[in-house]
Amino acid sequence: MAACAAPMKFTEPLNEGQFLKRYKRFFADLKVNGQTTTAHVPNTGSLKSCLEEGAPCRFSTSADPTRKLPHTLQMIKTSSGWVGVNTHLANDLVWEAWTLGLLPRWKDFDSGQREVKLHAKTRIDLALWKSSEDLPAGTKLTPPLIEKSRLHFVEVKNVTLREGGLALFPDAVTERGQKHLKELMELVQKKHTAEILFLVQRDDCQAFAPADHIDPIYGKLLRQAIKAGVQISAYPCELKKEEARLLPRLLPLEI
Repeated sequence: MAACAAPMKFTEPLNEGQFLKRYKRFFADLKVNGQTTTAHVPNTGSLKSCLEEGAPCRFSTSADPTRKLPHTLQMIKTSSGWVGVNTHLANDLVWEAWTLGLLPRWKDFDSGQREVKLHAKTRIDLALWKSSEDLPAGTKLTPPLIEKSRLHFVEVKNVTLREGGLALFPDAVTERGQKHLKELMELVQKKHTAEILFLVQRDDCQAFAPADHIDPIYGKLLRQAIKAGVQISAYPCELKKEEARLLPRLLPLEI
């Protein structure tokens, strides 16, 4: 796959307004053209360091008549730049970066699948492999097939928190994130390779570190995962009104 810097285009350029407040986790009031409107917040974290009343924001609007809230909050501007708050966008940006050949670390993988089911209660964001006669391109991965294959599994985490120039994860205690680290270690034990990719939806951070002061258990498990052979990577993003893209430069790790 040849390297390409093409960004991911939004279906329509994002609308702009002012962020007023967030409440009940998934709701935000925005001021748009002098009127207050409510938008969906696609993020389960605390969004610490991002929610400043009166800050410029960007949001998308859906024409789907079945949606209770047509607007979705996508970005908020902080004193140091734009921050992407939509966690669902992270997986799309990583997948796009791989398909465009932006990640040299994954250049040997010519096949991939998203949302891979390991068993009844667990899915991993991404599996990559080098196609062969035993596992050709386009194969639909199943738990039995996974057991007899050698794959590279990737769990993607969306990062919004910044403190002192560091991108930090998580921004709230995450038992789900702890569980994912344990699962990645188990995959390494089964002779797969595994990676956790921190997609930093901002471009104002100089390095990445675990937020030990917020979730010390997560930080401890992350270090255990590294010792067990789980690979760790962190990439920043460029965010614009019309498009977003992963910037293919690894952030230094302070772990």
